[in-house]
Amino acid sequence: MMLAAALGLLGLLTWFFSGQIDQRVNPNQRVQSAVVNGAIEVTLLADRRGHFIATGGINGREVTFLVDTGATLVSVPEALADRLGLERQAPIRLETAAGTVNGWMTELEEVRLGDIVQRNVRAAINPGRHDTVLLGMSFLRDLELTQRDGQLRLVAE
Repeated sequence: MMLAAALGLLGLLTWFFSGQIDQRVNPNQRVQSAVVNGAIEVTLLADRRGHFIATGGINGREVTFLVDTGATLVSVPEALADRLGLERQAPIRLETAAGTVNGWMTELEEVRLGDIVQRNVRAAINPGRHDTVLLGMSFLRDLELTQRDGQLRLVAE
């Protein structure tokens, strides 16, 4: 009986702390939107490193975004692009934090962050070995961005 109780407690603690870790890594797992003065507004919370990570969607499939105002294009890692069935169009050279790499242009039918949705978004497929999509300026350029007190507010008119 003691063994069953100990295993139950261990399972409960594992469940609780895994949720805490997920929340620290991505504090915006459920992105909330509001309509303010006729515009769609999304507010993201910074993670513990000050990055804005959020769950969103590409072509109807859930992905994890890292907001990157320094990226010209939305940048999708190659393995994720394959899972999403993205078409490789023209080859391009990408300047990344790790140096120059070869990638491909593509177009995303739909990119969604909360209720902000854009269609036909230019993107790059990069050979990176991670699952996080850099949400670059090809998505962000038409939005109003305001950062203050660990929050990033994105407004689509």
